[in-house]
Amino acid sequence: MFSYRHAFHAGNHADVLKHAIFVQILDYFNHKDTPYWVIDTHAGAGIYDLRSEWAIKNGEFSEGLDRILAAKTPPPMIERYLQAIEQCNPDGVANYYPGSPWLALQALRRSDRLRLFEMHPSENEVLQQNLALEERQAQRQTTVYLEDGFNGLKGQLPPAPRRGITIIDPSYEDKHDYRNTLKALREGLKRFATGCFVIWYPLIQRPEAKELQRTLTRLDVDGLNATLTVCKPAEDGLGLHGSGMFIVNPPWTLHAELEATLPWLVDTLKQDEHGSFTLTLNKK
Repeated sequence: MFSYRHAFHAGNHADVLKHAIFVQILDYFNHKDTPYWVIDTHAGAGIYDLRSEWAIKNGEFSEGLDRILAAKTPPPMIERYLQAIEQCNPDGVANYYPGSPWLALQALRRSDRLRLFEMHPSENEVLQQNLALEERQAQRQTTVYLEDGFNGLKGQLPPAPRRGITIIDPSYEDKHDYRNTLKALREGLKRFATGCFVIWYPLIQRPEAKELQRTLTRLDVDGLNATLTVCKPAEDGLGLHGSGMFIVNPPWTLHAELEATLPWLVDTLKQDEHGSFTLTLNKK
């Protein structure tokens, strides 16, 4: 299987930022023995074949993962990210790219749980077929819902062990995704104020995207905001020139890790002289 529309973008610069951070958060949660849940509101197919027709069509991994693999002396955060990629490629060739569900599966202990939402019927089917290839333990820990994750999230919070990571990363192809992301986050915090919420958002020339970033950074929460810009915005306003991650209740170690990592990512992934990053830490 290993197919899904996200295969057009799998392994691009936005995935590098998103998943390097996500792996760090998972590792941090594993430092305590207490169980936790991971809830993914937009799971997709979970894992992607970079040799597929869809992946090769755009070849966006050449500007993301491929550059990371070719770079020298990566910082520890990126070394750990690459270890997670290697776990899905035991032959040593990066043919498969793990999305958030598979990164979570690699990290979970026997007592932890994974809740995956994917509302598109064909993508949900592929997700379940991919999961069926995993070990029985992984299948027992995971529940897949054919449902809108924005709405389904409410029924999952707070998780039974009162520890959890919620990742919200829609495609934002629908302009309503921006509003729904904020709504889901606000409602989620009402139910689970101490939870870790991970929001990915695109940097594009669209007013909804800019407003989402502004609103996130003004929330009255303990939050960390990191952005990575790889090129100048296109004159026609189309295309992804960067992306951001906003983390509510982030691991206390994450800010320092990103301080050491983001300059290296800019140098490695920038496509022109407009490569840059931002990193801010907000306290209530």
